[in-house]
Amino acid sequence: MDDLFGFDAPDANWKPLYKIGALAALTAVIVFRRYLAAELSAFNGFGIFAMPETMPSNALDWFTLLQHNTFVGLALLNVFDLINYFLVGLIFLALYAALRRVNRSAMVIALILGLVGIAVYFASNQAFGILHLSQQYAAATSEPQRTMYLAAGEALLAVNQGTGIYISLFLVLLAGLIISLVMLRSEVFGKGTAVFGIMANGLGLAYYPALAFAPTLVWIPPAFSAPFRIVWYVLIAIKLLKMSKVENASSSDSNQSHQR
Repeated sequence: MDDLFGFDAPDANWKPLYKIGALAALTAVIVFRRYLAAELSAFNGFGIFAMPETMPSNALDWFTLLQHNTFVGLALLNVFDLINYFLVGLIFLALYAALRRVNRSAMVIALILGLVGIAVYFASNQAFGILHLSQQYAAATSEPQRTMYLAAGEALLAVNQGTGIYISLFLVLLAGLIISLVMLRSEVFGKGTAVFGIMANGLGLAYYPALAFAPTLVWIPPAFSAPFRIVWYVLIAIKLLKMSKVENASSSDSNQSHQR
């Protein structure tokens, strides 16, 4: 079986992680995609959720939205991206296990960049904090209390919309691009998977030049990169599942040879 995969043959010790990574990739595609809030806004809640006509612009607007429609408010505060980033962390761990024999140093760098980016996002997303403040604001009995909660809400909104979000996305996309380049030399993943990863993460990184020089066009890189990311995740899931199944077969063959 090792000859089938070449120098980057799967390692039986990582078999459970391959399966977890595959499941995470499929979940990230089907349920908790990145930019889910943008999808809800673009398609007006898919006709299921009542979306606000304009995005909230201050703490009071967010508190009002969260009190009337908690799900939509949290979605627009990108709370589901927390789940997506967690899933991406699992994908990166599985890909490190699968590709470390191809280029260990590059995969270590990619894994560190990815995990740091994910940690930064978790520290930056204040959706639940803003929800908690909105509940406290609704229960406040005096104007000084309401003023205090509004001020705290504005502070959390500044963090939620601050540079941490952009830094985290940059690091995760850069990690994905490095991983995709390593895939070019992998006999397991192959050039097809690598190309989709390069397009997904490369186009995603184009968001930053657009943000600096053409802010009216910042929607283009995420929109163009999304289809490539979906295909990349699906291909990753297929390859990781294949690796885990081959390991099952290898283990079975090994057990039979020992019994003989």
